[in-house]
Amino acid sequence: MATTTRGRIDKRQAILEGAFAVFARLGYAQACVQDIADEAGVAKPTVYNHMTDKATLFRSAVEAAAQMTLNARLAALEPLADPGEDLRATLEGVADELLRLHTDGRSCALRRLLYSEITRFPDILDIVKESGPDRLNQALADRMARLALAGRLRAADPDLAAEQFMALLVGPLEARSQMGTRTIPEGELRELARAAVRAFLDAWGAD
Repeated sequence: MATTTRGRIDKRQAILEGAFAVFARLGYAQACVQDIADEAGVAKPTVYNHMTDKATLFRSAVEAAAQMTLNARLAALEPLADPGEDLRATLEGVADELLRLHTDGRSCALRRLLYSEITRFPDILDIVKESGPDRLNQALADRMARLALAGRLRAADPDLAAEQFMALLVGPLEARSQMGTRTIPEGELRELARAAVRAFLDAWGAD
C-alpha cells in the first residue's frame, strides 16, 4: 500500500512539473493534455486520473510551482535566525540568494504565466500571493522583529522593514531584467544585493 501511495504521489508531482513546463513554454491556450503527458512521461489517461480538466491542471501546476519557489526563498532567510557578528555580510548573503532565486527559470516562468493568463484566470493572483510574496514577507518580518529585539535593527515596524527590504531588491531587478526577459550576470546581482543592504541599513540599522 505504501509503495502504491508513493507511486501515485510521484506521478502527480511529475504531472504538475510537466504541466508547468508545457504551460510556461506554450501558454495555456496552445498547451494540450497530450503534450503534458509526454513531458511528464505518463499516459494521457493518467493525467485525467489525477486532474479533472485542463483548467484544474493549470491552477494546480501554478500553485505547486509557487510553493516550490516559496520554499526555496524561505530557506534563503535561515541565516538571519543566527546572523553572527557581521549583520551586513549576512544580509548581503541573504539578499544575493533571494535575487538569484527571483531570476531563476521557474520564478521567471511563473511571473510570465501570471502576466499572460491573469485575465483568463484572475484567481491565480491569489494563488500565487498565498504561496509567494505575502508568506515570504511574513517570514522576513518575523526575522526583522527578532533582530530588532536583539538590538541589531531599529525597533520600529518589522512588517514595513521586510516590505522595504524586498522592494529594494525586487524593484531594481525587475527594471534591469526587463521583467525576466534579460539574464543578469552574477556580478551585477551581487552589486544589487550590496546596494540594497546598504540602503536598508542606512534606514533601519541600529547604530
